Amino acid sequence: MPELPEVETVCKGLNQLTQAKIIQGGEVLLNSTLAYPLSVDEFLSIITGKVNANGAPLVIAHWHRRGKYLLAQLVNADSEPQGMLGVHLRMTGQLLWLEQSEPVSKHTRIRLFFGDNQELRFIDTRKFGKVWGIPPHTPPEKIITGLQKMGPEPFSNDFTVEYLKKRLKTRHRAIKTLLLEQELVAGIGNIYADEALFKSGIPPTTIASNLTPTQIERLHQAILEVLQKGIDEGGTTFSYFRDVMGVNGNYSGVAWVYGRFGQSCRVCGTSIERMKLAGRSSHFCPQCQKLK
Repeated sequence: MPELPEVETVCKGLNQLTQAKIIQGGEVLLNSTLAYPLSVDEFLSIITGKVNANGAPLVIAHWHRRGKYLLAQLVNADSEPQGMLGVHLRMTGQLLWLEQSEPVSKHTRIRLFFGDNQELRFIDTRKFGKVWGIPPHTPPEKIITGLQKMGPEPFSNDFTVEYLKKRLKTRHRAIKTLLLEQELVAGIGNIYADEALFKSGIPPTTIASNLTPTQIERLHQAILEVLQKGIDEGGTTFSYFRDVMGVNGNYSGVAWVYGRFGQSCRVCGTSIERMKLAGRSSHFCPQCQKLK
């Protein structure tokens, strides 16, 4: 599943390509991709501004990321907010900027049409991705319920060492499992949780409440470092992830442990190991992340 760096990479690309552009129309090829509204006609009327007979075309003011969600603010000619477009890529979703004449793949779920023969396609092999049309004057979290209990953004002022210490001191679960909870911190998934734990020298099975203040300080710094490196590298591509122009992310080439089972640790040379933890694969170095 695309995580914060991958979604941030897509967000930047969308702002470069679609900002200040009008969504002229669209086509929904798989109705179940719509999370809200369920009516295709209603969805298209929200994102094009054609809610009523007097509706004027809407412009994408900007895209922003919240956790792993993408949200496009739509505005009218007077720059007044007029609803939003929400997207969650889930496991295999891709947003690709293409010419309308480009052949439509069988995994294309939604097409959004722009001027100059351009379109934004939502392509999703496994059909888990979701798209929302958020009506005007409606808070996005009212429609996208996954936003309601989301923790702070890692690069925000709210995600401090003290915040992390407070949230972890009473949690009696493995730290790797907790890092995957969006209620703790937004946007981290399996890849960057493994990477942050390696960088901080913490075994993935460590019970969170047993972490020392020094370990939590290292973990906090490692989270910021690996996420920023992921953004700098354009995200991670192991299978499906592409940016909006169809380009792979490069982080997999510099990853410390994720996806490197059986390979030598970049620090000590020990073979990288893998285990199942709460149903998810965890990659780690048994030497660099040794229980102390």
